[in-house]
Amino acid sequence: MRHARAFGLTAFAALAVAAVAFAQNAAPAPAAAGQAATVTPLPDAAPVQAAPLDAAIVSDLAKAHWGDAKAGAVKAGACAACHGLDGNPTDPQYPRLAGMPERYVARQLAYFKAGQRTSGMAAIMMPMAAPLSAQDMRDLGAYFSQQKAASGIADDTLIATGPYTGKKYYEVGQSLFRGGDPVRNLPACMACHGPTGAGNPGPAYPHVAGQQSAYVVRRLQEYRTGTTSESDPHSFQIMATVAKSLTDEEIQALGSYLQGLHPRAEQAAAAVAAPAPTAPAPAAPATTAPGAE
Repeated sequence: MRHARAFGLTAFAALAVAAVAFAQNAAPAPAAAGQAATVTPLPDAAPVQAAPLDAAIVSDLAKAHWGDAKAGAVKAGACAACHGLDGNPTDPQYPRLAGMPERYVARQLAYFKAGQRTSGMAAIMMPMAAPLSAQDMRDLGAYFSQQKAASGIADDTLIATGPYTGKKYYEVGQSLFRGGDPVRNLPACMACHGPTGAGNPGPAYPHVAGQQSAYVVRRLQEYRTGTTSESDPHSFQIMATVAKSLTDEEIQALGSYLQGLHPRAEQAAAAVAAPAPTAPAPAAPATTAPGAE
């Protein structure tokens, strides 16, 4: 049994190395300075499939107990090559996992394992998720949920043509994120993801502040297609409804805005420097007025 376990770990490590090598070979060239990022996702002409699709893998998450962040920290070593040890990757094609709700991370891993998420990076993620149990997924989610998300830089280039002429590129995304577009019945993104982009752990809406622009663009493009193999497509359909009327320029602008979204420096400094609350001073003892009994 001990030999079999050692063999399994060795095989998994080899698989991780192979996946990283594949990812590095597939990395797109960086965009030129001042230009909007052009996303070139991994080939999706022939989506990766796992047959048969196994919905039980997703439903098994409900049987697992809440994740253990300490256990997840050990398991996250296999994720570090692409996502960074703390969930903040240096390669722009990989998403930030830091700050993501536990249940969101776990559910996406289950979709990869079940063959229900087949586009984009599925060729890398499916074999990485295959050996994970439902509890492993919850543990990894718990670990990444406790990490602090970093952020990038938003594109402030002025738009020269089209309906947004004169606006800075990121401002288009900022407007959609904060206010949506009532004319097109587009809700504000912050209605679900929060005004700071920190997500919502209740319904497991993801943390989007500081997210890599290339990843945001790719996912919005996938949502815009309106098709999914997910066994529980409720969240996907919410995003598909929102993304279906977004233009390519708006998707790119949202990616740029979210990449640069982070707390202002003075806000972060104030939060650190804020003095701890102190207990109120005890009330002075009551005194008796002269002549009173």
